[in-house]
Amino acid sequence: MSQPSKSKLRRHALAVATVSILLAAPAFAADRVNLSSLDPDRPVAGFVVAYKSGAPKALDFQRELSAAIGTLGQKNLTIKHAGPVSTGAELIEVSRPLDVVEATTLMQQIAANPDVEYVEPNSIFQPILTPNDPSYPSQYGLHGAAGGIRANTAWDNGYQGQGKIIAVIDTGITAHPDLAANLTTPTGYDFITNVTTANDGNARDSNPADPGDWCGTNRSSWHGTHVTGIAAAVTNNQVGVAGTAFRSKVLTARALGKCGGTLVDIADAITWASGGTVVGVPAVGANKAVVINLSLGGGGTCSSTFQNAINGAVQRGVTVVVAAGNSNANAANFQPARCLNVITVGASTSAGGKASFSNWGTTSVVDVAAPGVGILSTLNTGTTTPGSPSYANYNGTSMAAPFVAGVVALMQSKPAPDEVPAVIERLIKATARPFPIPPVPPQLIGTGIVNADAATDAMP
Repeated sequence: MSQPSKSKLRRHALAVATVSILLAAPAFAADRVNLSSLDPDRPVAGFVVAYKSGAPKALDFQRELSAAIGTLGQKNLTIKHAGPVSTGAELIEVSRPLDVVEATTLMQQIAANPDVEYVEPNSIFQPILTPNDPSYPSQYGLHGAAGGIRANTAWDNGYQGQGKIIAVIDTGITAHPDLAANLTTPTGYDFITNVTTANDGNARDSNPADPGDWCGTNRSSWHGTHVTGIAAAVTNNQVGVAGTAFRSKVLTARALGKCGGTLVDIADAITWASGGTVVGVPAVGANKAVVINLSLGGGGTCSSTFQNAINGAVQRGVTVVVAAGNSNANAANFQPARCLNVITVGASTSAGGKASFSNWGTTSVVDVAAPGVGILSTLNTGTTTPGSPSYANYNGTSMAAPFVAGVVALMQSKPAPDEVPAVIERLIKATARPFPIPPVPPQLIGTGIVNADAATDAMP
């Protein structure tokens, strides 16, 4: 079991210290100071002070500031009158932002002044985001509905994937107006070594475009394009759909072509996307991912090649998310679902039950569930070769996995050092919300449905 982080311990200490200060504060001041909006993650530099009727305006709070400084043992802190508020109150500011304990102490001292009616922090508020993408209302997977992941609440709290990169190892990418702005530059790499499988006239190269993966009489799936849209489609652009971590970028690693892809090509893509070295392939550089999505799989226990590539990625600080598989069977018999050090994702329905096709297993095999039935995302109209950009509903644990990869990016977008994959996995499992329709043993698909809101809040 990992030890609590220093930041987590500090937040706990702040909470304890705040309670102590409140207990010690003058009783008559308690109804004149509003501490409810103080947040350990948001320092405060300004306070709104209202005066009692007849009290002189712009009171000199130097005495109260000095008392607060004395309590905290702080120096070099000054206070100023920033200006009037339209409600009749006044904004005062201090020379540097104050944490919860410091802000509480100063506010209590100001509230103890008999001429003060109330004091409260000049709090920061965020826009409540309802994306204007026309198909967003149909994307139950992102909402707080029965089977949704509550991404919209995480967005409102400021977690939108900003500055993070999600690697999608799949069939490549097609040109799409709802994806283009969220692709890395360069967009990625084509890792397919077999020319026939690659279906683009050559083997490995720097172009991860998907020329089509039709196999025999089957049509092309445009699978990578669909997965990419779930993870990080451009959002609030009045076009199409919304993505889970819509301020992230997607790094495309093409490893699946006609009729699939090989273990070696996928393993090399994992190594490369996580910042490792692949002979003959330029380093990923600044486009190193924080999370890798593997919506792919096959039979068998985890191969050494798969496990070694995954272990390398995890050691480089990159979380690996994989689909559990669509055979309604024990995921312990599929790879990479059975590999260690990954987050394996089962599929749930819009009602929050197990998808009929989803592989299952103990919570040491399948970690968590995410929406995987009727998932609307970006696609292409082409039957075999690329046609026009489009949208379509797909089913599968392949659709569930990128929801979780997107949640990882949301979690890592908190303004703090990136957490290690083991912490991310533990928090995702611990914060998952109970299934509205619990799966029947032994067909378990994780600890619950991934909860973007709770997972981001739980980040140290």
